[in-house]
Amino acid sequence: MRALSPIRVLDLTRVLAGPWCAQTLADLGADVIKIERPGTGDDTRHWGPPYLATPDGADTREAAYYLCANRNKRSVTVDIATAEGSKIVRELAAVSDVILENYKVGQLHKYGLDYASLASIKPDLVYCSVTGFGQTGPLAERPGYDFIVQGMGGFMSITGERDGLPGGGPQKAGVAIADLMTGMYATVAVLAALAHRDRTGEGQHIDVALLDVQVAMLANIGANYLASGQPPARWGNAHPNIVPYQAFQTRDGWIVVAVGNDAQFRKFVEALGHPDLADDPRFATNPQRVRHREALVPILADTLRTRDKHVWIECLESAGVPCGPINDMGEVFENEQVRARGMCVEVPHPSGATATLVRNPIRMSATPPDVRAAPPMLGQHTDAVLRDVLGYDDEKVAGLRALGVI
Repeated sequence: MRALSPIRVLDLTRVLAGPWCAQTLADLGADVIKIERPGTGDDTRHWGPPYLATPDGADTREAAYYLCANRNKRSVTVDIATAEGSKIVRELAAVSDVILENYKVGQLHKYGLDYASLASIKPDLVYCSVTGFGQTGPLAERPGYDFIVQGMGGFMSITGERDGLPGGGPQKAGVAIADLMTGMYATVAVLAALAHRDRTGEGQHIDVALLDVQVAMLANIGANYLASGQPPARWGNAHPNIVPYQAFQTRDGWIVVAVGNDAQFRKFVEALGHPDLADDPRFATNPQRVRHREALVPILADTLRTRDKHVWIECLESAGVPCGPINDMGEVFENEQVRARGMCVEVPHPSGATATLVRNPIRMSATPPDVRAAPPMLGQHTDAVLRDVLGYDDEKVAGLRALGVI
């Protein structure tokens, strides 16, 4: 018995934000049925290379991007633009607990798959709409993309190297942070709505927007602006209020040093062989180090370039200085802590390949999430779901397939 074992989720989403929510629910035990367009499916199925490789090294048609957000789901291909296809989805909605969709605002109404239509069939339905800009407001009908929202939502204005320095200028995050956080907020909202439904029997419509999420996750930076009226500057890998608290290049890579107080600074410069810096009045206290960072940081940077990063990590850790390496992906997945926590898991894929996936990071003592099945191939479960969930016989399934509905 898993945490969400009794819950059925009908997933009408594609790309990342919605599928990320659906995958999290699936990891926790929900039966997630992913509805895809016949012949093409989720856009991310085609976002390669890289693709999943077979044991002999040949590429399959399963893009790694798709694999990252669709494990533990069942894939059903249905053309919702047909009367028969939209009817199938309505029938599935009637026996589901949750609907996830990320169509443009109002687009599903013409198929009878909007919240009002489905709630009339199943009043306790939890229906979650994920869009770029929400269901209301002047931009509601505009399509939303993570990159654009990172810019519009202020994230890129505080991310990137300082103006005037090499590489200075706004930067997006290395992953689709607005999509991923929207998926997580949607997951929280769905679970809260299910708890409310279980108490009251009442379903509801959830409206989650990428722009809203991006603004909300500005956290202390947003609060600082609202309190002061002063737009924050970009500081790259440095900290506006603590020095040294930044990335440094070593002889063979990069490390992060996070000196949080004056005692740690003394330990740091002693480990670097510059104990005199701790007594220099320009650097003895953090406020002075912040004022004189342009004089201090080059001294530290020149010293740290003289040795390899693993040597500095061992040296600084033994001295009690908070630090860590900036790892590439190979180093991440070879890291002893990552391996000890079992963050990679291998699962058989129906193509004959073995899919190596990143495990859900949640740890629960009684009902932990797990990886039960590889991301499905397109339409892999169409026949089984129509037979087992809706009671269609083989003749009816064959007829729908002949018409191109499935």
